[in-house]
Amino acid sequence: MSTAPMTARRPRKRRIEPLVWLMFSGGGVMAAVFLPVLVFLFALAFPLGWISPPDHDHLLAVVGHPVTFLFLLGMFVVLLVHSAHRFRYTLYDGLQLKRKRMVAVLCYGAAVVGSIAAVVVLWAAT
Repeated sequence: MSTAPMTARRPRKRRIEPLVWLMFSGGGVMAAVFLPVLVFLFALAFPLGWISPPDHDHLLAVVGHPVTFLFLLGMFVVLLVHSAHRFRYTLYDGLQLKRKRMVAVLCYGAAVVGSIAAVVVLWAAT
């Protein structure tokens, strides 16, 4: 039997930073895989007539499907967190800003506002 006094273990302080880095990397993957395809289709191929664009009703039906809704919402959220995280560290390292908490709140607050706007726009399309 141990003679050491029993001390209460303090719970560890949980940090949100690993979750933010996970969303940052997920947003980077989404940006690298899906954004070029969407830009090619909607900025080049459809307007220049290389591919016939889908009609409005078809696009509404596709966006209105729950799986597509969740995928697009998830993609927009991680892309916004990715850009907020990248912009945050650009401000820290590039401009040497010292108000780190205010910069983080502004960057991630903009990502939250953008995510809410994405929900509203996608919900209106359903």
